[in-house]
Amino acid sequence: MGGRPLRTIPETVRAAASRYPDTEAVVDGRTRVTFAELAARVDRSAAACLANGVRAGDRVAIWAPNTLGWILAALGAVSAGAVLVPLNTRFKGAEAADVLRRSGARLLFVTGTFLGTSYVAALRRALAEPDGGGLPSLTRVVVLADDAPADFLTWKDFLASGEAVAEPELRARAALLDRRSPSDLMYTSGTTGRPKGAVSTHGQSLRAFAVWAGLAGLRHGDRYLIVNPFFHTFGYKAGVLACLMRGATMIPQPVFDPTATLAHLAAERVTVLPGPPALLESLLDHPERTSYDLTALRLTVTGAAVIPDGLVQRLRRDLGVETVLTAYGLSEATGIVTMCRRDDPDEVIAGTSGRAIPGTHVRIVSPDGDPVGPGVKGEIQVRGFNVMRGYYADEQATQEAFTPDGWLRTGDVGALDPSGNLRITDRLKDMYIVGGFNAYPAEIERLLCHHPDVTEAAVVGVPAPRLGEVGHAYVVRRPGATLTADALITWSRREMANYKVPRRVEFVAELPRNASGKVLKGELRKR
Repeated sequence: MGGRPLRTIPETVRAAASRYPDTEAVVDGRTRVTFAELAARVDRSAAACLANGVRAGDRVAIWAPNTLGWILAALGAVSAGAVLVPLNTRFKGAEAADVLRRSGARLLFVTGTFLGTSYVAALRRALAEPDGGGLPSLTRVVVLADDAPADFLTWKDFLASGEAVAEPELRARAALLDRRSPSDLMYTSGTTGRPKGAVSTHGQSLRAFAVWAGLAGLRHGDRYLIVNPFFHTFGYKAGVLACLMRGATMIPQPVFDPTATLAHLAAERVTVLPGPPALLESLLDHPERTSYDLTALRLTVTGAAVIPDGLVQRLRRDLGVETVLTAYGLSEATGIVTMCRRDDPDEVIAGTSGRAIPGTHVRIVSPDGDPVGPGVKGEIQVRGFNVMRGYYADEQATQEAFTPDGWLRTGDVGALDPSGNLRITDRLKDMYIVGGFNAYPAEIERLLCHHPDVTEAAVVGVPAPRLGEVGHAYVVRRPGATLTADALITWSRREMANYKVPRRVEFVAELPRNASGKVLKGELRKR
């Protein structure tokens, strides 16, 4: 690449336009945009943000699936100096409103209809709730579609509003940013069940995923199918930002469907496809896989779950993938902590999440906080350039996330081998992973207890063939209630994102607790 490291995301957009002007930057359906055209469109989006009152440091949220529109809205907002707040597309209206409220977002980009759901209608329903609390900070909503309610802007009208903003004003705003400026709040749920916004900076994000791209071997001319959702670090930073830095073509896919993915891989001669193990296995097991030409595919990076036996070998043998890598990260560490190297043997790639990336350190500690030796399990702790500044507007949670000597407590359990490769063995946070999505029991339990017939709930993850893990809920009903398992599951599908919905519900007279009153999750798992 040469030259000094890129400091900010708007600088990265302009650098990509200079280095790769005629290379396809984004392919979205029939729309094809070069890097030069992408930069010009991002400028228009940034200008509209300025025209609508976005100031440096303001939070701008986006609630939409993977599309060119998402890329333009997000990069435009960040180029205007805003801090991006991506919202999970699986959120229901109340869940989205909660994050919007607590982040203090001033501007929201929202999709029209996605997967049969009107996101605008869902947001309005949430705001109409008597105890909803409103969204006092939100001054503008832009619908990424041709139609919008009278009090919202369409994407076309939003862009038109910025036509009077001159280029010098845009450059002056971008010049206010440096590598230490916050770039995004990635909201993640912790053991309290309350989503927390991990603050990352421009410099952290670019440095971390320049490292990721280098270790993975991402290169100019690669064609990268981004199925991982943009609201997640894996989709946005390992996808959009990495492609900008390396000159790779982004091919966003709004929702994972095995047949559509195979068709995309073949039609666009895709070379790069990261994703969770469940995604890769579904492609390998697809009955019509051999009828698609997948010979261009050369690189995949996976993680977010235990790697099934034989997956690495199958990807090499059945798909001819030259480079298969595994990695581990979390939002509080800018999405990446460890990663395998391309010359690692298959047993290291399949059995571990690799070694600490350059500039970071990983240690394993005992319950007393003392570092332990190779092969000994304990809590994984991280220190380095990638560790978040803290949780937005949550000083207590920030203090709890760090040790007195400055190490990030991940809440995950693992062990290091003598070469420093990390093996994840358990999760202190009780988190489980449903088809690549992190599910946090405390959050789901809190939502279940909103049902009028539920007094207590405890959720544990149990193995499931297709999704890896699903939720099993143990529920205490109110006296006299006749609530059924099917009825509670149906209610849950209306009130929470699908991956959070327990697949099984078991009613119990009481939850098992220890002497201090803590629910014994281990006992529930044994059941």
